[in-house]
Amino acid sequence: MSETTYLDAVRTAQAEEMRRDARVLVMGQDLRSNVYGAADGLLEEFGERRVRDLPTSETACVGAALGAAMCGLRPIVDMTIASFLYVAMDQFVSQVAKNRFMSGGRLVTPVVYRASMFYRGATAAQHSDRPYPMFMNVPGLKIAVPSGPVEARGLLKSAVRLDDPVLVFEDSLLWAERAELALDDDEPIPLGRAHVLRHGTDVTVVAIASAVKQALQAAEELADEGISVEVVDPRTLVPMDWDTIFESVERTGRLVVADPATHTCSAASEIAATVAERIFGALRASPRRVTTPDVHAPFSPALEAGLYPDAAKISAAVQSCFD
Repeated sequence: MSETTYLDAVRTAQAEEMRRDARVLVMGQDLRSNVYGAADGLLEEFGERRVRDLPTSETACVGAALGAAMCGLRPIVDMTIASFLYVAMDQFVSQVAKNRFMSGGRLVTPVVYRASMFYRGATAAQHSDRPYPMFMNVPGLKIAVPSGPVEARGLLKSAVRLDDPVLVFEDSLLWAERAELALDDDEPIPLGRAHVLRHGTDVTVVAIASAVKQALQAAEELADEGISVEVVDPRTLVPMDWDTIFESVERTGRLVVADPATHTCSAASEIAATVAERIFGALRASPRRVTTPDVHAPFSPALEAGLYPDAAKISAAVQSCFD
């Protein structure tokens, strides 16, 4: 066992998959300078043929990786900041998501796009989005949102081995989080399998990305007030592990969803709506959503600080289920 940070878990997963399969390569901007740390040591070990710097064009990055995947390689693309995905929306929506379907399954597309979500850090409006809900709306894309080092390593390994395009949204607020990882553990975490981090009987909190840590803190505080909270990390949003969520809500009768994305059409919205649609009779209270308001992230740290889900907001939402 070794204590590893979130960011190093990503690097470890990439290196392990590159050693396991010669078709795996890493592509992206600024990989030689290793600005973000996840490519540390890869160039020295695997060389320029498998660690490729790409031009400053997100459209070219996304399209080149898709072409490589259709020709038999298994690229991992470092897209750096998640907001940069917008520049390549036509490639993602019209090509990456559709090519396997439109070829009748003849063109497999085993490509992974990693995107880091920078927010709560005064990175301003054009760099602070959490855009995974937009891509949930595109058939053909799988969406993973790791909440810690174990998930970062296991989900990325699983994504690399799939024959479908996967977008992995990595929360930069978690980069310094540490966990014990087994050095010889080659088991990926399957996409579509949620993790019940804390068992409870009174209310289910489904939390995404950094909101998982906040939900666990809220659960600890609420336990002192006699409220038993079950915390569920979906880990992947497409596919979603509906069975685990339904089973939890059927036991507790109450649902709160904590999601760092903006409120309207969020992952929280989809989870709350589906629970209400499918197991309405199990609910003792209407579902609550703890999200970010529908505003752009301001540059001012003081103004930005209060926007996102935190333990206090999650606790308040849980308590409102009993009003």
